[in-house]
Amino acid sequence: MPDAPIRLRPIEEADLDGLRRFDTDPSTRGPYLPSPFRSPRSRRRRWEKDGWLGDDSAQLAVALPDGTLAGIVSWRTIRTGGPEAGCLEIGALLFPEHRRQGLGTAAQRLLVEYLSATTLANRLQAVTDVENLAEQKALERAGFRREGIMRGLAFDGGRWHDGVLYARLRDDPA
Repeated sequence: MPDAPIRLRPIEEADLDGLRRFDTDPSTRGPYLPSPFRSPRSRRRRWEKDGWLGDDSAQLAVALPDGTLAGIVSWRTIRTGGPEAGCLEIGALLFPEHRRQGLGTAAQRLLVEYLSATTLANRLQAVTDVENLAEQKALERAGFRREGIMRGLAFDGGRWHDGVLYARLRDDPA
């Protein structure tokens, strides 16, 4: 499936009401992410502080051509002992109605391009649940390589879940 036409943009104040779904409705997070409830005010406070574009972590909106908010992509610095922000962990979270259409792959490819152009990060990595085959395929289509299983990584739904670590280096082929 070809990448869907989307764009990444800064989160706008008008997006905050829609993003509230991720904080208050566990079904929007999908079966592979923990479903903790968060205060929707914390998302607004963060937006007022730095527009979700901080030095150690950030989020961008995934927008359809008509401007519809489809979800978010994110990244955060992973401290590795190398240069500051030499390793970033990325993520993508789409609303259920926008999944399984190629948007996740497209968003992750755009995020890789953006981070390659605007940061000095040498390594981008992502972790997903071992059972999340759709996300694993999306990461592979976005040029990430599977590096291994992280056993007993996350506790959700009354049991421990393994994670799969993927990475892409700056000089990996596109």
